[in-house]
Amino acid sequence: MKLRLPPFLRMRPRWTVLSGAAALGAVAALGQAPFGLWFLALPALSGLIALAARSRAGWTGFAGGFGYALVAMFWIVEPFMVEPEIYGWMAPFALVLMAAGMGLFWALGCGLGARFVRGPAGIAVGLAAMDALRSYVFTGFPWVLFGHIWIGTPVAQLAAWIGPIGLSLLTLALAALPWVLGRRAGTGLAVLVLAGAWGTGALRLAAPEAPRPDPVHLRLVQPDATQALKWDPDHQLEFFYRHLDLTAQDPAPGQPRPDLVIWPETAVPFLLNRAGQGIEMIANAAQGAPVALGIQRSEDMRYFNSLAVIGPDARIEDVYDKVHLVPFGEYIPYGDLMAKIGIGAFAAQQGNGYTPGKAETLLDLGRLGRVAPLICYESIFPQDIRRVPGRPDWIMLVTNDAWFGNISGPWQHLAQARLIAIEFGLPVARAANTGVSAMIDAKGRVTAELGMNRQGVIDAVLPPSLPETLYARTGDWPAIVLIAFLACAIPSFRRNNRVDRVSGRV
Repeated sequence: MKLRLPPFLRMRPRWTVLSGAAALGAVAALGQAPFGLWFLALPALSGLIALAARSRAGWTGFAGGFGYALVAMFWIVEPFMVEPEIYGWMAPFALVLMAAGMGLFWALGCGLGARFVRGPAGIAVGLAAMDALRSYVFTGFPWVLFGHIWIGTPVAQLAAWIGPIGLSLLTLALAALPWVLGRRAGTGLAVLVLAGAWGTGALRLAAPEAPRPDPVHLRLVQPDATQALKWDPDHQLEFFYRHLDLTAQDPAPGQPRPDLVIWPETAVPFLLNRAGQGIEMIANAAQGAPVALGIQRSEDMRYFNSLAVIGPDARIEDVYDKVHLVPFGEYIPYGDLMAKIGIGAFAAQQGNGYTPGKAETLLDLGRLGRVAPLICYESIFPQDIRRVPGRPDWIMLVTNDAWFGNISGPWQHLAQARLIAIEFGLPVARAANTGVSAMIDAKGRVTAELGMNRQGVIDAVLPPSLPETLYARTGDWPAIVLIAFLACAIPSFRRNNRVDRVSGRV
């Protein structure tokens, strides 16, 4: 039986069109961290929407998405270069496959939008739908969404009401307006809407915040353990003692000892249940403060990527097992079967991969508050935080971004943490192995930061929380419903408008 492609994928446009679409996608990617050039990304998206509306939309979308991912996601080669002699040959294939995957989402959005909704408005709605789909399908990958170009600007504050999918829909609507309403009227309206969004965000940023009645002093430890050496037997103890030394370091003159010390993901070279004297050494270094640290643990033949809280008396007070694992990085789908033929997860250091934790949870740290723990990849999924039972007082994020290189991956991950803070109105304490460690307030502003590839600590007061946001209560559903409504309403509006024109009732 011969496979028949849908019409919008059956015929390719000229290579000049595909090259132009790829170039526009690459420019649009410059809106993402670390570049933050939203003023280039927005017109590039606008041009891409117009190009897709005038050509074979599916193929044009594929080329645009391919160019976008090549620039925004080129850090994907970095994990393979940790041990280049073993995995380096995979790096170009990983980049091309990642770019092709992004291209397929864009092709589907542009193609279906052009086919069923029609015109530039259809392209914009289709691409917004793909951001929503990409956030959930195949366990989700909501990275470098269209709406993320606003992180670091006042417009990002709108995420407290409309979330990341709403920001993407707003972005694409701004890009499409000049082609939907005409260049002059559409551009004018887009500028007005953007100015309104910017002003609304600025007002939220300027609103005063009540300080915490009982200040919480945190220490974020950044050991700068190079990934290529982190698990090397000749360096494991060196990095462990580096954590201890940074934990025991005296605070600056006039500053109190920390109430809590936070170490990054997989910080130690031993398992939680086979720690020997390690737990006592950690407690002694903290000098009376509890320590929260990323650590691996085992249970029977299963291994977990975990976060443990160690009390001043060296007792393990609480443990959280990472729930949302990285596919093919921390676990292999059908891993038990794959293990029989020797295929294991890429990043897991114990066993053939990690087992996911049972459920999202809160850590009750007494007077320090109730904390939503996140481990690395989990910080890009606001839908997971909404499943935490109860309202947290703040978010604790431990991560190891050494896998992501130095150029864009860690900065994009940091940007996601800033957006999470805005979405939930909660401060985020972020401890990263090689950087970027940061204290982030409830409006997504970085109040203290330790840059890439630096050893040190951040001693900072935990910023106050804000009242629960609308997005924390509703999640992505209002934005998804609005996308579906627009997909149905726009064609209906056009049909009615045509009837009115024919009958003279315009």
